[in-house]
Amino acid sequence: MCGIIGCVTEDKFVASILYKSLKRLEYRGYDSAGMATIFNGILYVKKDQGKIDEVNERLNFNNMPGNIGIAHTRWATHGAPSKINAHPHTDCGNKLAVVHNGVIENFIELKKELLDLGHKFVSKTDTEIVAHLLEENFKNGENFFSAFINTVKRLSGSYALAIIYVGEPDKILVAKQDMPLLIGVGDECMFVASDASAFIDETNKAVILQNGEVAVITAKSYEIYRVKDGAKVTRNPILLNWTLEMAEKQGFPHYTLKEIFEQPLTIKSALRLQDTYADLLTEFLDRGEKIFLLAAGTSYNACLATSYMFSKLARLTAYPVIASEFIENYGHSIDIGTVILAVSQSGETADVLNALEFARLRAATILGITNVVGSTLTRISRAYLLQNAGPEIGVAATKTFTSQLVVLAQLALRLAKKRGKIAQYEMDEFRDRLYEIPDVVSQVLEEVKKPVQELAKKYLNSKFFLFLGRGISTATAFEGRLKIMELSYIPCIAYPAGESKHGPISVVESGVPAFFICPKDETRKAIIGNIEEMKARGAKAIIIGSKDDKELMEISDDYIGLPDIHELLSPIIYILPFQLLAYYLAIERGLDPDKPRNLAKSVTVL
Repeated sequence: MCGIIGCVTEDKFVASILYKSLKRLEYRGYDSAGMATIFNGILYVKKDQGKIDEVNERLNFNNMPGNIGIAHTRWATHGAPSKINAHPHTDCGNKLAVVHNGVIENFIELKKELLDLGHKFVSKTDTEIVAHLLEENFKNGENFFSAFINTVKRLSGSYALAIIYVGEPDKILVAKQDMPLLIGVGDECMFVASDASAFIDETNKAVILQNGEVAVITAKSYEIYRVKDGAKVTRNPILLNWTLEMAEKQGFPHYTLKEIFEQPLTIKSALRLQDTYADLLTEFLDRGEKIFLLAAGTSYNACLATSYMFSKLARLTAYPVIASEFIENYGHSIDIGTVILAVSQSGETADVLNALEFARLRAATILGITNVVGSTLTRISRAYLLQNAGPEIGVAATKTFTSQLVVLAQLALRLAKKRGKIAQYEMDEFRDRLYEIPDVVSQVLEEVKKPVQELAKKYLNSKFFLFLGRGISTATAFEGRLKIMELSYIPCIAYPAGESKHGPISVVESGVPAFFICPKDETRKAIIGNIEEMKARGAKAIIIGSKDDKELMEISDDYIGLPDIHELLSPIIYILPFQLLAYYLAIERGLDPDKPRNLAKSVTVL
């Protein structure tokens, strides 16, 4: 995710402080960086694409004057990485600067309104509209705070905002909605930042802002207000007993665990699709004569789950294909009627790009879902959607998997509506349950953490694991197996449960842990037979099922109960215990879960 840092002092230039803080935000991942300060009524802005040190070598951040400033590391969500799209962004008169983390959903409508009012835009970002909205409010005679409040009220989506203005050069105004933002309370200066790593060497006193709040920060004070009614909020700082490394991980011992627990937030971000682009992908998919879902690794497992969603909701047949097998298996059948939806977290997966180049030369329509704007996948796709999960530091995909599923589920719903193959009440139910997912994920992570830790200790020395599911839960079994293998190095087998008698059952003996994914869907009765078959041969039946499924509880050796969820959304919830199990197995085995051996975050070679 983007990184925000702001600093205000009474008489000390802040550029060097901001630069040091920017460096400490590098771990969040970024494609560009920038800084804005105010001195003697003039706004100074420097920004560019590239690494912080490279940008600093070209522009020299440290010589920017002023005792107040904001800075930013950008992870692109709107507009490719470039100098123009880098933050901070300014208004037409170059009187104010804004930095932003998040996605403003209604920026297209707001931008059109502002263009009609004569505003000139220079970037492709959603952020720039905030500067121009403020400028427009100033024209109506409003002061900085009033203009800011009225601007924030018009924004839909997610945002952490920090803004400085030459007309009131002693304060930073900030706002928070679904993106992290906190105030650092120092003795000689005040900070605002995306996380405490940006200021932890200056102060360990922090005030955590809540959704729907704005704050006014000066060199010696902070004031917090609620946006909806303007009421002032009293909140004292807390003490953070963190080292810099702990601050980067927000108190978690590893990035992998931090990213697992970020999923309520990243899923909420993934729910914020731009309608124009989502509708375009839907149109292409509906028109396709042959539909392929192309991916590798975790993204392939997401595609496998999606094939069930497309079939059951939209009555659309889509073939999930492992990218490295695509050309040999389907290459000779690709033509102008083929639509390929490629899913790649990095947008640079070599096997995926190789297959797409082959298909592109045969006139196939290329669509993409990725987490990285400006990646090769975004450049070669006819249309694409972003996961909006932010950078993932841990090598094993966790939050990006669930974000992919949420984006793909929304496409499935749009296809269902367009094709009209199921009843409206079925679509309404799916949509309602989909938008409940962030809260359900938050609940599940808190509830299963302790029992999963106990499972990791119990099965620590197992020689191998078996994962079985039916229907869409087959994809969950495959992804659960992948996570365990990646982080714990324990050999694993995953199969559709109905195929378990065709081979896997031969390796089952006394004490073998067999994991069964058993949501309340039409496959539940059938998988009970598979459970009994494995137990009869001595396997330990570890069942992930509904909280109130007493029948499954009785036949299990270990049971993890989860809330009821729409069957087609179950992989988003049912993968969570396996992500945690993989993490805790790695810890129990003395392994580094952030850096599993022999693996890379982005596989860029064939």
